[in-house]
Amino acid sequence: MPGKHQHFQEPEVGCCGKYFLFGFNIVFWVLGALFLAIGLWAWSEKGVLSNISALTDLGGLDPVWLFVVVGGVMSVLGFAGCIGALRENTFLLKFFSVFLGLIFFLELATGILAFVFKDWIRDQLNLFINNNVKAYRDDIDLQNLIDFAQEYWSCCGARGPNDWNLNIYFNCTDLNPSRERCGVPFSCCVRDPAELEQQGFIHTKGCVGQFEKWLQDNLIVVAGVFVGIALLQIFGICLAQNLVSDIKAVKANW
Repeated sequence: MPGKHQHFQEPEVGCCGKYFLFGFNIVFWVLGALFLAIGLWAWSEKGVLSNISALTDLGGLDPVWLFVVVGGVMSVLGFAGCIGALRENTFLLKFFSVFLGLIFFLELATGILAFVFKDWIRDQLNLFINNNVKAYRDDIDLQNLIDFAQEYWSCCGARGPNDWNLNIYFNCTDLNPSRERCGVPFSCCVRDPAELEQQGFIHTKGCVGQFEKWLQDNLIVVAGVFVGIALLQIFGICLAQNLVSDIKAVKANW
């Protein structure tokens, strides 16, 4: 009708989604920086930062690697998400969503492969634990991790106590001068007096079998944690992609 003007609402970037994604990534970024700081501090305490070649000296897994790698990835993703949302930078937002999506699919593929090739995974887990048994005394963090696992799951070695023969300090050969010869770490010892009558003085079950049993007993909790993590990742990807769409729509209207 003449005399009346039609007003079209121009597309705009939603503030709620933008600042929600920013806050989501601030938490992500802070946690990542904290993990990374803990890892670097642990390495500095062990003198690794002053002697980088020490990283290759350890035969088993250095648990500090987990903090450094996880913290580094979380920091990079959190930074990209924060700056991308705050500055409305589509490149950083796409980087964040693609990288997070890649991690999600890697987790999904790992879960499927672990289920399909569970026998092969069990063999690799046995091999992995035995490699770390050999390096038990080489790194205090690795030692603490193995002791925690053996105490928590009431186990000893990968398949059983005999696995500790692989360690130069505990092996039972006549040429071994160690005072720990033919022994096992204290974390293999039975703590409950009621169990002493049934099993003897040390746990006889391997950690791989005990870990599998723990997974079966806590399947709902473990599945719930993984589903929760997956949903957070999908939520972050959706927020980032929605913000990218809003930014493109605004730019197209210029």
